[in-house]
Amino acid sequence: MSASRIINAPSVANCPLLEFGRQVEELAQGGVQWFHVDLMDGHYVPNLCLPARVVGELKQAYPAIETDVHLMVADPLRYLPLLKENRADWVSFHIDATNFSRRTLATIREMGMKAGVVINPSQPIGVLEPLIHFVDYVVLMTVEPGYAGQRFMADSLPRVSELAALREKHGLDFLISIDGGVDYPNAIECARRGAEVYVTGIYTVFRQPDGIAEACRRFQRTLDPSGQKTEDRGQ
Repeated sequence: MSASRIINAPSVANCPLLEFGRQVEELAQGGVQWFHVDLMDGHYVPNLCLPARVVGELKQAYPAIETDVHLMVADPLRYLPLLKENRADWVSFHIDATNFSRRTLATIREMGMKAGVVINPSQPIGVLEPLIHFVDYVVLMTVEPGYAGQRFMADSLPRVSELAALREKHGLDFLISIDGGVDYPNAIECARRGAEVYVTGIYTVFRQPDGIAEACRRFQRTLDPSGQKTEDRGQ
C-alpha cells in the first residue's frame, strides 16, 4: 500500500448529538485528514441524518480538514448550491439517485468542489465506466446505505480489485473510497487492493477503549506503516 494515499475519513454521524463538538475535536486531535458527512433525506434511504450547515460549521472550526459529503438523497442536484455555500470540499452521490449523473458531476466541479459517485453492493462495477473520466473519487459501499454499525460485506473485496483494475485500464487517478463496516482486517486488505480513503466508524475510531484521538492515530499507523503524512490531493 502507498503511504501517501491513505486517508482516514471518520463519519461524524457516529458522534452523539450531545457530544458532537467534543468528539469532533478529538478527531481533529487524532490527525484525521477528512471529515465524512452523511446527508440523508428520508427518501433515497429511510433514515434522516445531518443538516448541510454542519459542513459549514466544520469548515469554519477546522479549515485545514477536508469535508467529504455523501449525499444519500433522491435529488442530488438540488443540494449542490447549499453545499457550495457551506464550503464542502468533496461531494459524492448515488448514481441511481438521478438520471443525470454527468450533469451532476459537472455541476459539482463547476462549483469548485471535487466530484464523486457512489456505487451500492447490488450494482456491477461496470456501470461506472461511462463516468470515470469525470470523477475525482468513487465511493464503494461495502454495506447497504443508510445505517451505521453494519458489518462489512466480504464479497466487496473483489469489487475493490475490479474498480482498481478499471482505474488502471483507463490510466486514471481517481481515489477509491471504502464506506461501511471498516475494521482493521478488511481495511488492510482493501489497501492492498488499491483503496485509499476509509470512512471509519465504530469498529476502528469510535467507542474505542483508548479514546477517539488515539484510535485515529492507531488507524493511520496501521494503514500507513511508514508514518508519513498523507498527501492532500484536494488542493
